[in-house]
Amino acid sequence: MKATAAFSGFSVNDLAKAKEFYTQTLGLEIANEEMGLQLKLPGGGEIFVYEKSDHQPATFTILNFVVDDIDATVDDLAKNGVSFEHYDNMPASPDQKGIMRGKAANQGPDIAWFKDPAGNILSVLQT
Repeated sequence: MKATAAFSGFSVNDLAKAKEFYTQTLGLEIANEEMGLQLKLPGGGEIFVYEKSDHQPATFTILNFVVDDIDATVDDLAKNGVSFEHYDNMPASPDQKGIMRGKAANQGPDIAWFKDPAGNILSVLQT
């Protein structure tokens, strides 16, 4: 195989809601809107978001955003209506903000999970 580029994609059940969430709440830019949303990711990558009538939310994290200050990021997202997920099957329990403090537990990065309007799981993490 001699690919010249690669990108990933995922589905949503409402493209207009996804566009509002990814651009206004998360601050991502759109590179193209021909058949869905081609989102520009920090660091130069792109991901394709498309509408699917029988969409089923991903049961795993589909997109991780690395941030410099997880506390400030979680606070900002919460002010914009984002709710954070609390999972029981993790090596450490999340704090009141919804951040699993992996660094303090020597269990990886500090991370907080949340969902997009279609129910897909996203995260912010600080390494």
